[in-house]
Amino acid sequence: MPKKPLIDQLHHGDAWRLFRIMAEFVEGFEVLSEIEVPLVSVFGSARFSEGHPAYELGYRLGRALAQAGYGVVTGGGPGVMEAVNRGAYEAGGVSVGLNIELPQEQKPNPYQTHALHLRYFFVRKVLFVRYAQGFVFLPGGFGTLDELSEVLVLIQTEKVHPFPVFALDRAYWEGLLRWMAFLAEEGAIAPEDLSLLTPLDTPEEVVAALKGL
Repeated sequence: MPKKPLIDQLHHGDAWRLFRIMAEFVEGFEVLSEIEVPLVSVFGSARFSEGHPAYELGYRLGRALAQAGYGVVTGGGPGVMEAVNRGAYEAGGVSVGLNIELPQEQKPNPYQTHALHLRYFFVRKVLFVRYAQGFVFLPGGFGTLDELSEVLVLIQTEKVHPFPVFALDRAYWEGLLRWMAFLAEEGAIAPEDLSLLTPLDTPEEVVAALKGL
């Protein structure tokens, strides 16, 4: 009997997979909807460990947000994610981790008051956005850029409320900001789309901007 094509093997069990997907959404919605403080989703690299400037910036941000009455939501992993969770956790605040199963880099950090363990990236992305009242992007790589692009597109297309989006550490994001300005000049995005991303330098500026809404 001939072997099934690879595409058929990959699709085998898709119907049952829907139940796992639904279960992750249900658990995520239940946990996050019951948190009583406003949440801010924060993104950053898993590769910048303690002692790196981005880690220290993330720790200060998590602490500042918690002290101002906000909860933080991160990917729950190491690096900058750990720093943000740690800052909020050690300040006595709400510290949420949306942990994802990956072959490398992702290891849950211990600084989470609420920890979800997810298999699907798209479920994780929905949870990052669904309950957040602001977004902060710290230095990061492909994953951080992926989340940034998605958040900006959702706001640009009016699929979500236009909550503020901050790029923290202006110098790190300067090249991307110049490229975005080039996109506006070329007509690939509207000039007003540039205002969707606000570069800042300190956690205190982020808190002040959130409080001023």
